[in-house]
Amino acid sequence: MTHNVFSRRRALLSAAALALLLPVVTTGPADAKRVGPPESVRFASVNASLNRFNAGDLAAELSSPGSAQPDVIAEIIQRTRPEVLLINEFDYDAGDVALDGFQENYLSVPHGTAEPIEYPYRYAARSNTGVPSGRDLDKDGFVGGPGDAYGFGFFEGQFAFAVYSMFPIDLAGVRTFQNFLWKDMPGALLPVDPDTGESFYDDGDLEIFRLSSKNHVDVPIAVGDRTVHFLVSHPTPPVFDGPEDRNGTRNHDEIRFWADYVRGGRQSSYIYDDDGHVGGLDQSALFVIAGDQNADPFDGDSIPGAAQQLLESPKVNTTVTPDSLGGPEQALLQGDNNLTHLGDPAFDTADFGEAIFGGPGNLRVDYVLPRKNMRITDAGVFWPLESDPLFSLVGTFPFPSSDHRLVWVDVSHGGLGTAGRR
Repeated sequence: MTHNVFSRRRALLSAAALALLLPVVTTGPADAKRVGPPESVRFASVNASLNRFNAGDLAAELSSPGSAQPDVIAEIIQRTRPEVLLINEFDYDAGDVALDGFQENYLSVPHGTAEPIEYPYRYAARSNTGVPSGRDLDKDGFVGGPGDAYGFGFFEGQFAFAVYSMFPIDLAGVRTFQNFLWKDMPGALLPVDPDTGESFYDDGDLEIFRLSSKNHVDVPIAVGDRTVHFLVSHPTPPVFDGPEDRNGTRNHDEIRFWADYVRGGRQSSYIYDDDGHVGGLDQSALFVIAGDQNADPFDGDSIPGAAQQLLESPKVNTTVTPDSLGGPEQALLQGDNNLTHLGDPAFDTADFGEAIFGGPGNLRVDYVLPRKNMRITDAGVFWPLESDPLFSLVGTFPFPSSDHRLVWVDVSHGGLGTAGRR
């Protein structure tokens, strides 16, 4: 299997090389086309890098129109036109100033030929980022700062996430798992100091250590006469640690959380939410898992098999994988680690250019994964070719938008219905 994947990657890179030598005529990105039956609904996820250095900075920026990076992010959303959207790395503020400002001053404003898009229903999630733990979690000898917060952050709510929807959100039915303790997951991969063989975290740490680096949130959305549970999160990157791999193990278990949650029954019996309700998702419920999982199924620094916990779940539909033309092209142009990757470059969703950062190359880390019985009618990654006029929206480092690309999946299931491409 590994050899076949590698061979496919080499074939795609060769095809991309040939494409660079030929004239290209574009008719706009496939992402903007509507393929499939009219009752399909587009779910999307994007890590928009709408995080700022100080609390309140994003809210202030989005309170008025015309800021360059939010303008580009808004245009990408307008070009792809999802009905339900998760935005990772969107700083939280309790007054929802940023949440509403992005709609009113950016999404509701046309960008070039891209028409405004309206999301009347919005939800901003609280985040563990920047919340002080009172413990020396990073073991640097000092208590305080972003490394000792429940999730890495310089202020509470940095790197949080938000949901925008054309369909009603059942706010009373939202389940959050911000306070779920890592130690309460059976068989958790709690990190071990390789020099001593002892737990990297002591008993006092584990009594307060939360699993979610941001939050895990079940957002029920009323699509027609059905409810779809939009399961959103943003696990920590599996890097920026030491030989104990504390971020890698946490990333693995943050991904595992949703795999257990959707299995329901005994598999999810250990789970409790922030209101004290126990158990996972009803086994008949519809769901879409979305987010920057920070794990590629073949390449990068995550624990092997981390992403497969979702991709190989018997409850998840992976019959269609979102892809792009721009991913293979950029893998070829950037070279380096990209040329030895095992994963298909057409599936890449993030541009981690190693020439600048010493990073792992481009990876597939962003996902939109429907339930097995929700038929996928189309899917894509917004990553145009360099010859496409819309390439300027994603660009290369320094990126005009984000180092991640928007990923979308169209799904259809019985009475789902559509809100239309407004």
